[in-house]
Amino acid sequence: MKGISKDAVQAYLDKFLNKSVYIHLETTTGSYSAHKDEKNMTVVAFIRNAKVTYHQAKITGNGPYRVGLKLEDGWIYAEGLTDWAQTNDQQLLLAGHNGEGQLAIALQISEIPFGEIEGVEETEK
Repeated sequence: MKGISKDAVQAYLDKFLNKSVYIHLETTTGSYSAHKDEKNMTVVAFIRNAKVTYHQAKITGNGPYRVGLKLEDGWIYAEGLTDWAQTNDQQLLLAGHNGEGQLAIALQISEIPFGEIEGVEETEK
């Protein structure tokens, strides 16, 4: 991954406008938060392979960045993004890492479903 270039990420977000795409969105304080201090609560949100169509996309901020995806009936919003990459499968991967390099947030967009997560079996359709 490399540091976010707003123009490059915006252009990539625009490639998915009005298309049916799969979203992976994850935020976490991770186990590293609780193991450093038992009083810290681990907080996690996770959604994988949610199929959506967004009609507007915008990256804002000066770093860390925010991305908003406007759906027909709502929004998907991710804040704290610092890095990005595109895969050979034309997937857009956005991530936010804390000062220690640990993942705090991920937003991924793809026209094909994301693969199996290590250690978690996805159910068959």
